[in-house]
Amino acid sequence: MLNALWRTWQRSREEAALRRRAIPDDLWKRTLVRFPFLRWRSEAEQQELRRLTSLFLDRKEFSAAGELRLTNAIVVSIAAQAVLPVLKLGLARYDGFVGIVVHPDQVVARRQVHDDDGLVHEYDETLAGEAVRGGPVMLSWRDVREAGRASSPGYNVVVHEFAHVLDLADGLSDGVPLLPPGLNRREWLSVLEPQFEAFARRVDAGEDTWLDPYAASGIDEFFAVASEAFFVHPHGLAAEHEAVYRLLQRLYLQDPRACAPVAG
Repeated sequence: MLNALWRTWQRSREEAALRRRAIPDDLWKRTLVRFPFLRWRSEAEQQELRRLTSLFLDRKEFSAAGELRLTNAIVVSIAAQAVLPVLKLGLARYDGFVGIVVHPDQVVARRQVHDDDGLVHEYDETLAGEAVRGGPVMLSWRDVREAGRASSPGYNVVVHEFAHVLDLADGLSDGVPLLPPGLNRREWLSVLEPQFEAFARRVDAGEDTWLDPYAASGIDEFFAVASEAFFVHPHGLAAEHEAVYRLLQRLYLQDPRACAPVAG
């Protein structure tokens, strides 16, 4: 009885949220045109993507920095890409944060590191996005717009940062998100670690790689960069890292390669 009442309440709550955050048809169509990897999906998956986008918009708080003015097109573009990784997993994976800050362009952040002798070194880091446990998630709108363009194959800053959100679920940025039943940490790392180490060796040797060399900076970044490519250019990722592609299939419960067009 209590379970039935809870499900009824939950359904009523979601229906109210979908009404509050309904996405106009013309705006949704423009979003699919702008980001073609969103429209590869079946009609049923596109409907679910649109539904989750509305629910995401209802649960998260967007704010603009600098000269940027938030528009419906901006927030829908970000939300639709953010829900791609959890299309089959559910929005509860994102319950650990609320805020999303959108900058007009990349941000320069001042960093500090301590060396083995206890000395503090400061440096500047240019960021297209950043995710920290508990939020907010920071994104550069200029970089968000780059997703899916032929000049930037495999690039998607939104998916990248939300992969970090999934990775940070246990408080550690270690390339190991919350795994589905049937896939444990040992099996996950038995694939990801050797793939990352081999990739890092190639980058260190100056070899050209299809995957962004930034993925060599740590196994957490390798996971996030591979996740970008998985959703935006699955054929490219599978061609260079078939084992990683199959691992991400098991994590995200999706197979974008099956619906993505093969580049001519």
